[in-house]
Amino acid sequence: MPTYLEFEKELAEIESKASELRSISERNSNLDTNNEANLLDDKAKLLLDDLYKNLSPWQKCLVARHQDRPHCLDYVNNIFSEFVSLSGDRNFAEDNAIIGGLARLDNFSVVVIGHEKGNDTKSRIRRNFGMARPEGYRKAIRLMNLADKFKIPVITLIDTPGAYPGKGAEERGQAEAIARSTEQCLNLEVPFISVIIGEGGSGGAVALATANSVIMLEHSIYSVISPEGCASILWKDPNRMREAAEALKLTSKDLKTLGVVDQIIEEPTGGAQRDPKKTLENVRNALLENLEKLEKYSGKELKKNRREKFLEMGSLSI
Repeated sequence: MPTYLEFEKELAEIESKASELRSISERNSNLDTNNEANLLDDKAKLLLDDLYKNLSPWQKCLVARHQDRPHCLDYVNNIFSEFVSLSGDRNFAEDNAIIGGLARLDNFSVVVIGHEKGNDTKSRIRRNFGMARPEGYRKAIRLMNLADKFKIPVITLIDTPGAYPGKGAEERGQAEAIARSTEQCLNLEVPFISVIIGEGGSGGAVALATANSVIMLEHSIYSVISPEGCASILWKDPNRMREAAEALKLTSKDLKTLGVVDQIIEEPTGGAQRDPKKTLENVRNALLENLEKLEKYSGKELKKNRREKFLEMGSLSI
C-alpha cells in the first residue's frame, strides 16, 4: 500500500476498502466482491484527480517531501548508464549527502552530481537527510572542474532541505564552500542542466542549481527557506507554515512565472511516487531535449548566457 499524506485521508480509506474487498474474494471463492472493488477504484481515481488538480503550496511541500518519491540514486540507476562514482573533496572527507560521478545518457557523456536523502532510517542517517557539509560542495566543485577540463556536460539533481547548519560544518567554512560552488557553476563553459526533483532548499540548492537550464518537477518546491523556518522567523510560530508557503512562491508554476525556472516536467496524477517509472522517463526525455539544445552553443556563449540569466532575475518585478 502507498504511504498517504495528511490531505489524502479520504483517498486512503477508499483504496483500503477496495483492497479489503479483493482480499475477501481471494480468500472465499463463493464471494465475488470485485465489482464493488472496481467501483471504489473508479471513485478513488476521480478523487485523486480532484485532489491533485489544485494543490495548495503547503500540500505541494508535503508531496515534494514524500518518502516514496524517487531520489537521486533512483535517477542515476535508471536514467544513466555506466555510472562511475567519484568520491571525496581531496581535503577533508567524503560527504555521503552528495553523490557524483561520470555516466552516459544515451550518446552523451555527462558528469552527474546530486543530493541523496536516503530511503530508510539507516540510509537517511548515513546521507544526513540530503543536507551537505562543506566537503560535499567542495567535492561538487572538484567534479565540475573535471567536467570543464574535459568538456563534459554537467547534470545536477537537487533534493535537499538545505545545507547542513551544524557547528562542524560552519567551522569548516560552509558559507564559503556554498559561495565557491555557486561561482564554479557560473564559470562552467559546458552545458549545465539542473533538475529539482524534490526539495530545493536555500543556498544548499542554489550551490548546485545555477545552471543554463533549471528544470522542476511539477510538485517539487524551490525556496530561500522552508515554510516552517520562514514562519518561525517572521511570526515566531512554525505552525503558520501554510501561510508562509503561500508567501514564498515556492511552487513550480510560481517560479516559472517569475523566470526562476525554465521548464516544468509533468508528474503522474498523485505525484512522482505514484508512478516512478513514468517520472523517470519524463525526466530523461527533458534532459535529452535540453542537452541537444545546449550543445549548439560554444563554451563562452554558455557561460555568458548563464551569467546574464541570473543577473536578470534581480531586475524582475514581483
